[in-house]
Amino acid sequence: MSTTPFVKSERLQKLPPYLFAEIDKKKKAALAAGRDVINLGVGDPDRPTPPTIIKSLQHHVENPAFHQYALDQGAPELRQSIAKFCKARYGLDLDPNSEILPLIGSKEGIAHFPLAVLNPGDISLVPDPCYPVYRSSSMFAGADVYTMPLEPSHGFRPDLDSIPTDVFNRARLMFLNYPNNPTGGTADLPFFEKVVNLAKTHDLVIAQDAAYNEMYFENPAPSILQIPGAKDVAVEFHSLSKTFNMTGWRVGFAIGGAPQIAALGQVKANCDSGIFTAIQFAGKTALDEYETITPPIRALYKERRDAFLSSLKKIGWNATAPEATFYVWIPCPAGYTSTELCGRLLDEADVVTTPGLGFGRTADGYIRAALTVETPRLIEAVERIGKLKL
Repeated sequence: MSTTPFVKSERLQKLPPYLFAEIDKKKKAALAAGRDVINLGVGDPDRPTPPTIIKSLQHHVENPAFHQYALDQGAPELRQSIAKFCKARYGLDLDPNSEILPLIGSKEGIAHFPLAVLNPGDISLVPDPCYPVYRSSSMFAGADVYTMPLEPSHGFRPDLDSIPTDVFNRARLMFLNYPNNPTGGTADLPFFEKVVNLAKTHDLVIAQDAAYNEMYFENPAPSILQIPGAKDVAVEFHSLSKTFNMTGWRVGFAIGGAPQIAALGQVKANCDSGIFTAIQFAGKTALDEYETITPPIRALYKERRDAFLSSLKKIGWNATAPEATFYVWIPCPAGYTSTELCGRLLDEADVVTTPGLGFGRTADGYIRAALTVETPRLIEAVERIGKLKL
């Protein structure tokens, strides 16, 4: 019998520890010790899924026909509701049969998409900081990752003009994420127009993560597909998780040109099955009731954002008010790395935040706070931090 210890694949060994799993481990240890922890770490809505969506699931789960394998392409009824939603919200005309693909959460689609686009040795253009899956999924596809820094001076948008020609010659995929996690930065249609023109010039595919598109506060976030010709080069990933407090339900969708959607569907068909059909119909209910369900959720996060920023200002911390998402991107006080600061906040104030370093090398001077606890607890978290005299 072999006694050789198990060795992970080289692709796994190249990855850093998954950020949110590490944070959750430390948080659980603090809770197990009986400490009163205020968790501003992982962005998971604290309010329950709205009753109308729950009732829809309860109704449809009784249908025995839905207990069998679901269609990989998704239920036609859900795809039609997605098309109707995208028409009302963005003015998009999408073919439900070829330009829409329901996903087991947008993360799943984002993780699979590089396998549909990239060949080993291609370059994937990845923002920094970013949701870690952009980087890891590109690496799994055998691509080299080129980092696009997101600087405050550029509104947390990449400086597209600074990317070298030889990089563009090898690049095949560009990830974008607006509204942006973790910075809260936003993009407008002129920026997306520039990206689309760049993609057509250099034969790029754009993967735009729009998971926070409905978590805006003043100006509605646009879709990259509003740009004429964007379907030729772009796929946009949407999520029901934040929009409807449905993180655990795992429902999202991809929209874009038929060839790209078909390629993603081919990868998915070889990796997973469709979403449980009863959940798809609950997702349809959510989208159909968007105008009733989502505005109060947005208003809640705006109220929390304003109260949190006001409290931070009182202790001498200045953070830019995000125009979207439910995150606040906070510069570290002088002398602290993001990891050091987050460690001290947890150890001495029992406040969980996320170190910027977990999102990329360029973000070590920031921490991220999620507005996913009630306002009094947000204020209490800041008061605890203020007592540390950082």
